[in-house]
Amino acid sequence: MKKILFVMLMLAPMSIFAQKFAHFNSADVLPAMPEYKTASDEIQKLSTQYEEELARLQKEFQTKAEEYQKLSEAGNTAQAILQSKEQELQKMNESIQQFYQASQQDLQKQQQEKLGAIQAKVIAAIKKIGEAGGYIYIVDTTGGAIPFINETLSTNVTAQVKAELGIK
Repeated sequence: MKKILFVMLMLAPMSIFAQKFAHFNSADVLPAMPEYKTASDEIQKLSTQYEEELARLQKEFQTKAEEYQKLSEAGNTAQAILQSKEQELQKMNESIQQFYQASQQDLQKQQQEKLGAIQAKVIAAIKKIGEAGGYIYIVDTTGGAIPFINETLSTNVTAQVKAELGIK
């Protein structure tokens, strides 16, 4: 019994060394994917549209604010008209803020939807490589969450991930 226990204890450290670890660099993989380029372009186009509309709304607000300032400085404008203009400016300002928040939320949602599908595809490729290669872990060296990775003891599978995704 002692001999069996001794043999098991001697083999345990060897099994640790037999484990296979791998890493890849998503910063090399993602930009090489055609879907990523398409999604990035679509998100950038949407962002530009929102920025242009926001600039238009802000210009309109600035014009009305200048008109209000002129009326206010003239001194001969009825108080009711000035109050009406003030309320209009406040509503415009609130509307601009709501538009900005809604546009940011929509951009974030679009990014999550478009990039989420791409990330799922990459994860599926990594799982396939991990299972085929018998790896215990495959980590992304781009994430920044890994304090250290000894690349000589770990296999770089970035090229395999790219090949699995059909990219060069």
